[in-house]
Amino acid sequence: MFERTLRLISEEELSTIQNKKILLIGVGGVGGYILESLVRMGFSNITIIDKDKYEESNLNRQIGSTRDTLGIYKTDALITRAKSINPNIEISGINKMLTVDDITMDKISVYDFIIDACDDVKVKVELFKLTSSNNINFISSMGTGNRFHPELLDIKKLKDTTNDPLAKKIRHELKKNNKALNTKVLISSEVPMHLSNVGTVATVPMAAGAIIASYVFNKILDK
Repeated sequence: MFERTLRLISEEELSTIQNKKILLIGVGGVGGYILESLVRMGFSNITIIDKDKYEESNLNRQIGSTRDTLGIYKTDALITRAKSINPNIEISGINKMLTVDDITMDKISVYDFIIDACDDVKVKVELFKLTSSNNINFISSMGTGNRFHPELLDIKKLKDTTNDPLAKKIRHELKKNNKALNTKVLISSEVPMHLSNVGTVATVPMAAGAIIASYVFNKILDK
């Protein structure tokens, strides 16, 4: 299945990708597209964490959401999807809400790359702290809701982010932690609409997921 990928990278590089252990936290809008991209790029050892089941409101943007998966845990549905693409993939799911107590070195140090696409500020802050202080490969997604323009997404250091309420909260919590503030994040420069309930269009989380997966792929292969 990787014939066309191997026109761009070597067998050795593909093997490197296949053997890296990836932890993906959150597989909703952004996270689902991250997973889809990783699987199709050749990543073959992935753990995904999410507590939610698919609801009808997810149908407008989440790649694993269909009429057939409503009411099913996102991790379970996406594992089935990943295996339908690459039956040789080693993928496991954890159906739970991640807490700060779950984020310890003995649990996360086994992974080669940690990708954060969850919504919990406390969990995000703890991930920033622990990964930056222990030189663990990590990237985090900031907000993609209330925005229309995927072309305004980019990878930046947390300290350089603007126009994002989530990033602002995290920067505040980490204001004295220079290493954490230098962590790379996915961010939009678009000023979000001010809505009491978050609105979304599919193209923004779709693009965000692809950009993050590309960042992980290129960083591992030093492209």
